[in-house]
Amino acid sequence: MCGIVGYVGRREAEPILVEGLRRLEYRGYDSAGVVTLTGAQIHLRKKSGRIADLAKHLHERPAPGCLGISHTRWATHGPANDRNAHPHLSYDGAIAVVHNGVIENYSALKKQMQAEGIHFRSDTDTEVIAHLIAKHYEGDLVEAVRAVLGQLRGTYGLAVVSKHHPEMIVGARLGSPLVLGIGGGEQFLASDPAALLGCTSNVVYLQDRQMAVLKADEWHLLDANHVRIDAQVHQIDWDPGDAEKGAFEHHMLKEIYEQPAALENAMRGRLCDEDASAHFGGLNLDARQLRRAERFVFTACGTSWHAAMVGEYLFEELARIPVEVEYASEFRYRNAPMDRNTIVLALTQSGETADTLAALRESKRKGHRTLSLCNVVGSSIAREADGGVYLHAGPEIGVASTKAFSNQVAVLTMLALYMGRMRHLSSLQGARMIQELRALPNAVREALKCHDAVRQVAQKHYQADNMLYLGRQYLFPVALEGALKLKEISYIHAEGYPAAEMKHGPIALVDEETPSVFLIPSGGVVDKVMSNLEEIKARGGPVIAIACEGDDDILQQVRDKADDVITVPCVPEYLQPLVTVVPLQLLAYHVAVLRGCDVDKPRNLAKSVTVE
Repeated sequence: MCGIVGYVGRREAEPILVEGLRRLEYRGYDSAGVVTLTGAQIHLRKKSGRIADLAKHLHERPAPGCLGISHTRWATHGPANDRNAHPHLSYDGAIAVVHNGVIENYSALKKQMQAEGIHFRSDTDTEVIAHLIAKHYEGDLVEAVRAVLGQLRGTYGLAVVSKHHPEMIVGARLGSPLVLGIGGGEQFLASDPAALLGCTSNVVYLQDRQMAVLKADEWHLLDANHVRIDAQVHQIDWDPGDAEKGAFEHHMLKEIYEQPAALENAMRGRLCDEDASAHFGGLNLDARQLRRAERFVFTACGTSWHAAMVGEYLFEELARIPVEVEYASEFRYRNAPMDRNTIVLALTQSGETADTLAALRESKRKGHRTLSLCNVVGSSIAREADGGVYLHAGPEIGVASTKAFSNQVAVLTMLALYMGRMRHLSSLQGARMIQELRALPNAVREALKCHDAVRQVAQKHYQADNMLYLGRQYLFPVALEGALKLKEISYIHAEGYPAAEMKHGPIALVDEETPSVFLIPSGGVVDKVMSNLEEIKARGGPVIAIACEGDDDILQQVRDKADDVITVPCVPEYLQPLVTVVPLQLLAYHVAVLRGCDVDKPRNLAKSVTVE
């Protein structure tokens, strides 16, 4: 994996391909390349490093032609170098391929072809595909691709061109996203609709085992049996400016500041005063089916898993429904006993996370109702779940998720309200929650005013090698999320724990060089958290406290004991994750900037992990 862009039309392909790749930089990559065609001549250009390195190479050696495919690679097979960069050519130089995904049986296929005398130039699994297509080619490129797909085990999003068909791009997908962009006299292919912003707003999402055939003036889809099929054309509702940094230095900082507006978008039209509840249009489960639910399983990865943990507290407290939170990568391989009336809820920003998609499919196979929370309309998980809720966070370009996390928590809060009103929450309780939710975006705006205070704290601690994040109840998952953000973009080792668990082992890590970030709640366990803070101070550990305004006595205690205090607005306990996460996001951001890290494109990470 990571990014694919293709173009066929009447314009020069190279600038369109490079600009499309730039729009996919946020996904993470380690090399980039393009292939264009002029008649029967193939022009291959590729470079390890950043797209800027490829652009410099193209300036020195242009790639002419009105048809081409391009790729940014996130290494899975072989190191990040020029020869492993995509595209890859077949042994006869006639076929060029770019590929996202993993071919699990590539080793056996490679050995077989090497025994036949075919020479390999790279360490990748993708080169196997190019050679196989050349072997099967007998005048029909589409048929050759189809024949090869039947031999591949694993996942793929493919774009293929041939010097024998300089007017055509062939695409195919299984488990790795691919989207067709429709223009006037030109067509586009991409792994992410973000690559098409500014080019076209009309897109078709390929489904698994479908192929696309693109020519300048026409396109069509084929199923696995080579039969033409109808396709639904969707409208991209993102504005090209949504993917730009604007006045901000980094996408991540812009997206942190977009959280109040994103929360407003997530709640718009979903809070109903008349019913004192929330309404959702896409659940596709009626009230009777939801009332029968005896348990929910939330499955997710990374930041989405932390949002799911907040959701566990919300559902169990507000709706009185047992919830289990599972790592999707583990859940897909477990054979855990599940009651018939269990609903599986998959959380994902991209809607394409391979482990989460596999967990959803396994749940459906076992007959469970499935729901999804995701941010990308038309994504695989959004299509395959029985129902779901879109986050409406807008495009999130920074690899480290911020506003998508907040919108996931906000949507889970509204779902908990909806389920609670079906069961035991009174109308007065529901009406109060609606008022509190409507006030939330302004509370997050107020929380953003801690920016300068957070920057000063970052300047004191950016050279630390380790940090601890501690919280209890609703704020324990936020501690995990804060630690993850710091790890992701600053490369500092950080761990999140329930504050009371510190004395059961992790307190051995505490010393004068290891700051601890304490999330101080305004609820019933505040005295317990203050005792945990005292344990750290007694051992000489620096303490950074995130505290809620409103209770002057508690705030004074915090100021007396902590080395640094950052305040956020006081909100009800169940909404505290959404205001306390803001300073943690800003702390990670400023520490990363001070350490000279690439904030938006941290090393080794990809935005959407579409391989296992």
